[in-house]
Amino acid sequence: MCGRYVSARSPLELAPLFEVPDVPAQETLAPNWNVAPTNDVWAVLERTPRDGDETTLAERELRPLRWGLVPSWAKDVKIGARMINARVETVHEKPAYRRAFARRRCLLPADGFYEWEQVKAPDTGKLRKQPYFIHPEDNEVMALASLYKYWRDPVVQNEDDPAAWLMTCTIITTEATDAAGRVHSRMPLALTPDHYQAWLDPTHQNPDELRALLSQPAEGHLYARPVSAAVNNVRNNGPQLLDELAV
Repeated sequence: MCGRYVSARSPLELAPLFEVPDVPAQETLAPNWNVAPTNDVWAVLERTPRDGDETTLAERELRPLRWGLVPSWAKDVKIGARMINARVETVHEKPAYRRAFARRRCLLPADGFYEWEQVKAPDTGKLRKQPYFIHPEDNEVMALASLYKYWRDPVVQNEDDPAAWLMTCTIITTEATDAAGRVHSRMPLALTPDHYQAWLDPTHQNPDELRALLSQPAEGHLYARPVSAAVNNVRNNGPQLLDELAV
């Protein structure tokens, strides 16, 4: 499960890390230390320009997507809040994700993610949920393996109107390892830089080869530190949410 994460780096920082040639002209998303479902998030993806030329190479870009995948058959966007994660074990065969897995894959840059562990309060002995911020020990960016889809808003009549289309995404999760496994059984699956190109390439559609890219989380040790319960409220934001809490 991945229900909250941190994405605080600017496009100027992210573009060279993911070899994106053009930085967005305007920074449309502010740093977010408490990314929640239905938020807009930065995504790295490759799309082939619609010029009718099959030889045209896909262009890599950095753009905002709404977190919470909305299937093309959905009548409204509300379902997206329940489709923020896709399990790596079944993502290639589930109807809601199968076509996106074949053609529309992306990466979500993250500084780390939050998980909660049930612990006993020392004063009362009652169970409570303690949040942890889990991140690479070297503080390098995480590239979360994700899928995206287009959703056609039936309210907007003109198909050429940019408001007629919404791009949404979901994060692929796997069994938790290292520090994350001590807190929660699932974790977002991160890719290493040598797998970025194969994952993003929309012409790469061999399901077995794609699944092989997801066989192991990105190498590197994770560190889990307890943080304030302030992160539980999505309205709370800021770098102070990452401060380590003595427990």
